[in-house]
Amino acid sequence: MPTIQELAARTPSTRRRHVDLLRAVAIGAVVIGHWLLMTVERTADGRLIGYTALPQLTDVHHLTWLFQVMPLFFLVGGYANAISWSRHRERGGGAAQWLLDRSGRVFPPMAVLLLATAAGALVSGWVGVDEAFLADVVAVVVLPLWFLVVYLGVIALTPAMLALHRRFGLRVPAAMLAVVVVGDVLRLTTGVELAAGASSVFGWLAIHQAGFAWQDGSLRLTVRRAAALLAGSVAALVLLTSVGPYPVSMVSVPGAAMQNPSPPSVALMLLAAAQLAIAVLVAGPAERLMARRRAWAVVVGLNGVALTLFLWHMVAAFLGAVVLDALGWLPSADVGSGAWWLGRIPWIATLTLVMALLVATIGRLEARILARKAAPAPGARPGPAPSLGVVVGGYLAAIGGMFWLASAGRGPHGPFMVPTGALVLVLAASAMLAVARRRSRGGRGPDQEQTRPRLPAAAGAR
Repeated sequence: MPTIQELAARTPSTRRRHVDLLRAVAIGAVVIGHWLLMTVERTADGRLIGYTALPQLTDVHHLTWLFQVMPLFFLVGGYANAISWSRHRERGGGAAQWLLDRSGRVFPPMAVLLLATAAGALVSGWVGVDEAFLADVVAVVVLPLWFLVVYLGVIALTPAMLALHRRFGLRVPAAMLAVVVVGDVLRLTTGVELAAGASSVFGWLAIHQAGFAWQDGSLRLTVRRAAALLAGSVAALVLLTSVGPYPVSMVSVPGAAMQNPSPPSVALMLLAAAQLAIAVLVAGPAERLMARRRAWAVVVGLNGVALTLFLWHMVAAFLGAVVLDALGWLPSADVGSGAWWLGRIPWIATLTLVMALLVATIGRLEARILARKAAPAPGARPGPAPSLGVVVGGYLAAIGGMFWLASAGRGPHGPFMVPTGALVLVLAASAMLAVARRRSRGGRGPDQEQTRPRLPAAAGAR
């Protein structure tokens, strides 16, 4: 199995390394942001509970502008998916095989998380762990599925949306932004999320489309234009969140009358524009930094375990809280006080240690899964890819199941603390896609383009 240093050394000179750096920075911001705001304490009746401190920290809501990086993920995703699909088409490949290849990076780690969560909940219930506590923990653990619901849908639409981009260019995201504007007008004037579904779909798709335009240069963002875009976006954002009707926080605040990210608001679209401008502005310095072997090796390593970090960072928070509570070191100061902020240091340090242990174990499992896909089986012969309808059906089933899981709310919902039907649906769809991928590739792994970083074993096995 190649080491991270060996993988970094094999990187082609044509790779846009700053895109990988942006992804690594974004995943770090997600993890640290969630940990920073999470508070765990014991109630009067002795129960351990966790909640976000954001409703009490109104004075620092503007800092969420730094930690809300979902738009950056979709921008980078659009950039990466455009390269991947284009190169796949140049080799004569079709959409069904491309979608199967892309599923190989996401579905196995997600299935492992769900199996571990279900098994843990089942065993914990058998040994008498408090049901309400289990329900809270499982609800937090499956929370990251919200992002995958949207992102997998965007991946499934990439071939069609990239064709639209090449035909109509920036008119496509412009039309989608118009839908977001209409949705905002409706919810601001009626107080009802009449167009929430449409805003959610077209808002994230618009950002992904901007990633296409960033990748092929059709945005024509020079450094000067990017600086102007950044200044204009930030100025408009300040205006809309101070004088205008939008909340300052760019992440969801429990109990707030309006949320910027769900569905994406005009304010969040402006944040996306600012992040795009920053991505363009830092490209030169970032590429020079990534030319250094050690710096690039760090980015390769982080991207190699990106899904492990994303999917398991809330598990790390739960385990870290249990450890600190058992040792009597769980911070108990009032939220927002100086003592509370000081307590963030040992809290995040503990969670970082737990996360490192999870990466060393679960990350290795993810690497072995990808390595098995990349290593051809003796005598295996590539077979035909299943029909596009079958593959898209598998995606839709998995997405629907994840949406069911993520939207079910706090349980308990049966012995696994989540809806059993949703769990079966996701795992069955993941298994079906895995079997189809294995048969169609004849043991070969997914494309190893710049498009999406692989763990060392998978990327070096080609």
